Amino acid sequence: MKKFMQVLGIVALSSIASYAVFYLTGGKETVIIKENSGQIENRFASLSASAELSPMDFTIAAERTVNSVVHVKTEMTGNAPQDPFYYFFSGRPMPPQIIRSSGSGVIISNDGYIVTNNHVIEQAENLEVVLNDRQTYAAKVIGQDATTDLALLKIETEGLPYVTFGNSDQTKVGEWVLAVGNPFNLTSTVTAGIVSAKGRDINILGRDRRTGASAIESFIQTDAAVNPGNSGGALVNARGELIGINSAIQSSTGSYVGYSFAIPSNIVNKVVDDLKEFGTVQRAFIGVNIRDIDKYLAEQEGISDLNGVYVSGILEKGAAEDAGIKKGDVITKVGGVKVNKVPELQEQISQFRPGDQVTITLNREGEELEKRMVLKNYKGNTEIINPESEAVLKSLGAKFGKVPEEELKKLGISEGVKVLQLYSGKLMSAGVQEGFIITRIDKQNVRVVEDVMRILEGKKGGVLIEGIYPNGKERYYGFGM
Repeated sequence: MKKFMQVLGIVALSSIASYAVFYLTGGKETVIIKENSGQIENRFASLSASAELSPMDFTIAAERTVNSVVHVKTEMTGNAPQDPFYYFFSGRPMPPQIIRSSGSGVIISNDGYIVTNNHVIEQAENLEVVLNDRQTYAAKVIGQDATTDLALLKIETEGLPYVTFGNSDQTKVGEWVLAVGNPFNLTSTVTAGIVSAKGRDINILGRDRRTGASAIESFIQTDAAVNPGNSGGALVNARGELIGINSAIQSSTGSYVGYSFAIPSNIVNKVVDDLKEFGTVQRAFIGVNIRDIDKYLAEQEGISDLNGVYVSGILEKGAAEDAGIKKGDVITKVGGVKVNKVPELQEQISQFRPGDQVTITLNREGEELEKRMVLKNYKGNTEIINPESEAVLKSLGAKFGKVPEEELKKLGISEGVKVLQLYSGKLMSAGVQEGFIITRIDKQNVRVVEDVMRILEGKKGGVLIEGIYPNGKERYYGFGM
């Protein structure tokens, strides 16, 4: 009996030891080499299915990214909510207050270039960048672009860790991604999710008030947790490559509820290159009015294939007209990349500059055609827009256009530039109204829009504008630059 109990104890200990090995190895296949025979024996069966479906390891991607994402802190002067007790005791309204805010940014070069969202730094008077190792630097704004919600900053230092750009066109729905940023001032936070959609337009960015150009919204949608403070942070793939800049969440509470949106890296890369080289974004235009194809449009226009983007109009003297594109054509590819929605087409065109050539594939009444076109800027030519001209337009707060020949004859004038739209700026403050035709600025004749910029670029001091309204009334306006 005693001997039997000893044997039973040995068996029990062996079973416990075996279970321990199984537990510590996570149920994976264990290979044991028998000393006597030299043969290999499978002691435990492998759980192959669960091993293949185990979650990915994001440690490498996180390590490559976390030190390249910075905390962007801003300060601006603004009016604080009025406190009635302050007014009661002091007899005057509360003075302007310093408003502090923060977001994230991504280092994209070892010499201190940082990309972030435009809305993170817009109207900021002071900018401070805090690295992951807590070093702090003053930041300079190199350029901003409201239509893509991107801004480029620079800090003066060398040898920084940075993130390399990936190709967002190659990002797939269902692919694992990481969001890295500083939500709620919690620095160096990493969350994971998948790409849940591409080419999302959520209508959060407005038109460019100076050019009338629509915003470019072709977001990568993910379910990685993004919260206030993540704006401007990195969206990276499992290899640690930058595939987007986190920009927005869709929420009724202001906090993450399941969806977040990032600007694709191919747009970011092009905008950054433009801001570095020119100080402003060189946006190319195809010169068409476009819309998505749905079953109602297909029935109305007799379209059998719902793929592509419908051309609902052609702009006069635009790139599309020059290339022979017609109303009713369906654009299916831009430079070989398929486009099925308006945001996808805008995303592809946004990667080019005025003067670039691109091949457009389209369907015309069932026939596939290729059209080679030269893209133009918002002025209708292929010239590079300089930042000084952009600054003048922004300061004036107006969109200008050509005066129709019939109107010139009716008013008895030979030249001029028409104010098509007014926004907050110097012209509106001076009393100018939409429809006003500028004929002279500081005694110099104005024939085309470029004359406005030429005369006012670098101007300091008073400006006198002369012109006429469509009803024949002549007017003079003065303001300072």
